[in-house]
Amino acid sequence: MSFAWPWMLAFLPLPWLLRRWWPATTPTPALRVPSVAAFATGRTEGSPTSPPEVRQHAARRWFAACAWALLLVAAARPQGLADPAQVAMSGRDLMIALDVSASMATRDLNLDGRPVERLHAARTLARDFVLRRDGDRIGLIVFGSETYLHTPLTWDIHALADGLSATGTGLAGRETAIGDAIGLAVRRMREQSGNARVLILLTDGANTAGKLTPEQASWIAQREGVRIHVVGIGSRTARPSSPEAAQDSSADLDERTLRSIAEQTGGSYHRATDAAALAAFYREMESIEPIDGADAIIRTRQELYPWPLGAALACALLLGALGRHEAARRRS
Repeated sequence: MSFAWPWMLAFLPLPWLLRRWWPATTPTPALRVPSVAAFATGRTEGSPTSPPEVRQHAARRWFAACAWALLLVAAARPQGLADPAQVAMSGRDLMIALDVSASMATRDLNLDGRPVERLHAARTLARDFVLRRDGDRIGLIVFGSETYLHTPLTWDIHALADGLSATGTGLAGRETAIGDAIGLAVRRMREQSGNARVLILLTDGANTAGKLTPEQASWIAQREGVRIHVVGIGSRTARPSSPEAAQDSSADLDERTLRSIAEQTGGSYHRATDAAALAAFYREMESIEPIDGADAIIRTRQELYPWPLGAALACALLLGALGRHEAARRRS
């Protein structure tokens, strides 16, 4: 067993230090009497006089000390190793770069028989794809005028799927920084050497923002061994759903550049003119990038603080019961 915050145990002597060094309360006015013989019983107010009272007083102090010690142990977050679990590991880092520029609000893709926005179709089908990739470490980048790491590389595919559902058009600006998105993905995957590194780039436009050009970014990706699969999204007769989307989609999809990115890095290029084509791309990815790694045995850390916290609560309840019993005895 180990503690995540062992420094919390340094507060263990705090009650004793407060009792030892805290200034005494202001005494009440004294009663002047001609003789103290009548009061010479050796008892001060609140002090026990009989063996049962002495034992009860000692028990209250013991329960109070135990409650304080157990509370600090719980606050220090004791942790133990959980039972070994067998998890499939593909040895692959897979990053998804999703275009969230204004033009992704265009409703020109059919999903389940109804027209939907490009972004809605892209993230819905990407979510289904992610939930079938148990064994890959997956991350999410969103980009528009700016580029952001939405979800770091993780084996928690459900957290990544929730992150996809939370994306929205205009989240990173109206324009499209394809080169910066590739550069950020390469930089994040560079930290893990030895793993196969794959980027899935989904966009519906041309590079209109950012510091890196797509050519520069693809050269960096090739040098770092990152394979890029690119999807150009949108029908050939797009109808923007808003003036903002129309402004951003005035430039046609730059298929020549996107195809060049895929070819230079050893990936593939696909044109998704409808949701069915997008779903076909994800099915192809499952064959191109299969999960064929061996199972690994992992042991995660398990939080143990509920046990000392429950014991501290029990001590506090016993302490309260003793106090009520003593108060009732005094009243009688």
